[in-house]
Amino acid sequence: MKRTLTERIKLFESSDIYPVVSSEFCNGRDVCDIVANIARAGAKIVQIREKNLSDCAMFELVAKCKLITSQYSMLLIVDDRLDIAMAAGADGVHLGQDDFPLPEAKKLAPEMLFGISTHNEAEIQKALAEQCSYLNIGPMFPTGTKSVACGALGFEKICELKKQVTCPFSVMGGIKEKHLEMLVANGFRHIAMVTEITQAANVMEKVSNLRKIIRARGGDYES
Repeated sequence: MKRTLTERIKLFESSDIYPVVSSEFCNGRDVCDIVANIARAGAKIVQIREKNLSDCAMFELVAKCKLITSQYSMLLIVDDRLDIAMAAGADGVHLGQDDFPLPEAKKLAPEMLFGISTHNEAEIQKALAEQCSYLNIGPMFPTGTKSVACGALGFEKICELKKQVTCPFSVMGGIKEKHLEMLVANGFRHIAMVTEITQAANVMEKVSNLRKIIRARGGDYES
């Protein structure tokens, strides 16, 4: 059964760690295996970010991941590709500033969860005005997984920016396990990570440990 947008937003709000999986950062391991271990650790959301696959290969990958996330009642988010997400039955799409326009995307898939990458107050206000489902602020720290013109914003700047946000939001960019207690103590509840998870020797154990840290400091997450 397909989820409604309301159900998807509620599930996002109950999430803690937000793993972002890209084959180039999996140390040669299979993306579906990584996703399966993330699922076994209890994460409620995962994003597939692939920049170099053919359309056919991307669809096949997302469709396989969907089988896993459906089994574990997780949200499956696809980076950039609304067409792939719709065809594979994913729960949502994460859009960058130069990707498909959010208002048009919502017309095509009104029950889909749409996240927007933001880096400054103007982008946050635009995403809010267009009624995104959630937004991401970043990058917080220097990162090698994504290049953005603004560079790392820093912890203090993102703390300032989050005061402008009136919808669910996540943060990402160079975040490691050592940062989690500080982030949760300062009101960050949905924390996205790439290599800290996908390059871990034991992905399931790593995700379980990260979730324990977040939930121990957060206190008000749903089980």
